Amino acid sequence: MSSYFANSRDFAINKLTVNNCISEGDALQYLHKHSATSAMHDSEERYPPPLCHEGTRDVVISRIEGWYGFETPPEKKIMWVHAPAGYGKTAVAGTVSKKMESRTDLDFNPVGATFFFWRTSPERNSPARFIITLAYQFTISIPELAPHIESAVKRNPMVLNKALEFQLMKLIVEPFKSLGGIGIMPHRLVIIDGLDECINSDQQSRVKKQYAEDQERVQVRVLELIRTLHSHDLPLCFLILSRPEPWIKRHIESRSFQPITETLDLYQVGDHMKDVEKFVRDELARIADSLDPQPGGDKEWPGEDIVEDFLWKTGGHMLYAATVIRHIDDPYDNPRQLLQDILNSEFYSTQDLTHSTPFSSLHELYRQILRSCPPKNQLTMIRVLEELLAAEDEFQYGEQVHAAFNILDRLSGQPPGHGTKALRPLHAVIRLSNNAAESRRYSLFLYHSSFAEFLKDQPQPLPDVTINVQKGFSRVLAGCLTALSAITMDVPAFDNVVQALRGLLEKNEKLFKELEEEVEQTMVDGESGQLARDMFKLVRQDAK
Repeated sequence: MSSYFANSRDFAINKLTVNNCISEGDALQYLHKHSATSAMHDSEERYPPPLCHEGTRDVVISRIEGWYGFETPPEKKIMWVHAPAGYGKTAVAGTVSKKMESRTDLDFNPVGATFFFWRTSPERNSPARFIITLAYQFTISIPELAPHIESAVKRNPMVLNKALEFQLMKLIVEPFKSLGGIGIMPHRLVIIDGLDECINSDQQSRVKKQYAEDQERVQVRVLELIRTLHSHDLPLCFLILSRPEPWIKRHIESRSFQPITETLDLYQVGDHMKDVEKFVRDELARIADSLDPQPGGDKEWPGEDIVEDFLWKTGGHMLYAATVIRHIDDPYDNPRQLLQDILNSEFYSTQDLTHSTPFSSLHELYRQILRSCPPKNQLTMIRVLEELLAAEDEFQYGEQVHAAFNILDRLSGQPPGHGTKALRPLHAVIRLSNNAAESRRYSLFLYHSSFAEFLKDQPQPLPDVTINVQKGFSRVLAGCLTALSAITMDVPAFDNVVQALRGLLEKNEKLFKELEEEVEQTMVDGESGQLARDMFKLVRQDAK
């Protein structure tokens, strides 16, 4: 049985294992194997990629295209686009790459390489494969560069295990210099999205303060890699998109970065209300077309007054608008009433938009969505939410949502379908099924990372609702140990249970050490011992 869990291939944190010799012709395949292919803009994992709603963000995209210049390189070859959570940075990055690649009036591909960081993907939340992935894409977008990169890999296969700064020189800078005449080459755009999602997950056991410091350091390191590439005067431009985290802002405004960087505040560019208005009107019209006529109604829904009230509520925040649309677009409920309930809410805030945390108005919307759960189901909803937040990182991004929920149900001792039924009122913020038309930028389950951040930052979002992720962790871990304890020589270990246990134990160093030998033995011959059963009893008590 294939695993639904991503972070537990072996107990060591993901590192590259590299052979020290490569046969003729295999170098590029070797490079591809060690690339983070899921971080590329056209990867299967990100399909369909987040894109701007048609007719929105036109001003921002035009500014980026104008800066890039296509056949005329910009004076400042780095552009930093920043905005708080939910302002569509990734959609802008995806739309820019798609538009540029579709140009038919150029004899070269303007997009040299892309890397979309993502905090819950072990392949994309660290810079370990960053340089390798860029180099591999250059072999495709700049064909004349491929033989030189191939030669670099053949000469030194161990380069893939070297420091990123060494990789940068051997896989990118030196191959470019080997070409000759790079001064007249068309410059290519390198798009790096979600820099703030590069969190260096190798440091899982550290205390929160140390972890935050490591996160800052690794993001600044990526910026320094970009600055180093720029310093070699290569035919490359760099588009960086991120939240305006203080350390990122401080580094980009430093004396070494500021003279070579164009800065673009996404919130202050373009008419956000106009963009949100187009999206809202299009989506409300779509929903209205699907509704049966209201008995006795003499007025078409939604009507201008409702649209204007909705737009005022959004404050120009596209994530707020998109979440409301998902909330009311429910075939099992009344979209008219759901929207009216939101509009009747008295809360509205214009929090400082330069801060990188979600807006208070968005948090209030999340509270309202939580309140929509029937009181009789609230306790079940809370328990499933706790388990989902605890185990979310262990699920493989490419898996089916329904199958992943069934695994969670099993580990928490519930029948199949229990989790999806409990979370149905939260369908605006939690993905309950796979939809080929939906982009899956943030996670297998969540439409946007801000909902998880909201629940973790505010563990008591409502007076009668308390979210304790540690209890969810303990219950899922107990489920793993229950399954592990039942394994005998006649009943082989299910891969998904053992792999889930491994992934969860990586978050608990003490349990990890005590159970490491037991889990390894289980993987070898299907036996588990008294230690697993004893640990299960302790964890089960903690989970009650």
